[in-house]
Amino acid sequence: MNLLLHLCCGPCSIYPLRILRAQDFDVTGFFYNPNIHPYREFHRRLTSLRDMADRSDFKVEIETEYGLTNYLQQIVYHEKERCPLCYAMRLQKAAEYGLKIGAEAFSTTLLYSKYQNHQAIIGIGKTIAEKYGIAFYYEDFRVGWQEGIDKSIAMKLYRQPYCGCIYSEQERYDKKLQKKLRTASTITS
Repeated sequence: MNLLLHLCCGPCSIYPLRILRAQDFDVTGFFYNPNIHPYREFHRRLTSLRDMADRSDFKVEIETEYGLTNYLQQIVYHEKERCPLCYAMRLQKAAEYGLKIGAEAFSTTLLYSKYQNHQAIIGIGKTIAEKYGIAFYYEDFRVGWQEGIDKSIAMKLYRQPYCGCIYSEQERYDKKLQKKLRTASTITS
């Protein structure tokens, strides 16, 4: 089966690609992530993905336009629903591209992450599949979480420290700030 695999980054693509190829899927990758902030992070992820794809003989189409403005236009004032909205943006583009190249199904490496809401991804994927007339392929790639991490480290790929959006970046730093403040208050007490 020809499958279009939406890619969030190089490291998260390693395990799903191996598993899908082992199941005789003909996999084409598609990078579309307008959520990634800042631009330097976007560029690091593109570079890492290209490196992984070259080493894996993996055909990948990359949307290189930095789409932060479009992302923010859809998310601002809807921050509590930002993840499902972001999933929908990316999966819709994947379905559209999948149809364009004649794929029979589409999926996403978001299903590799332990930090993503699988039920939301499945529901959104199925809704988009029905709308566009292309199958959504679900597989729980989280079982290969550590394998993917180990392989990406061995390949010396850049591994990002947060989901990618400006909000997840803020949460990352807020946690560090909160820990620092807790530590400081313990020392001064």
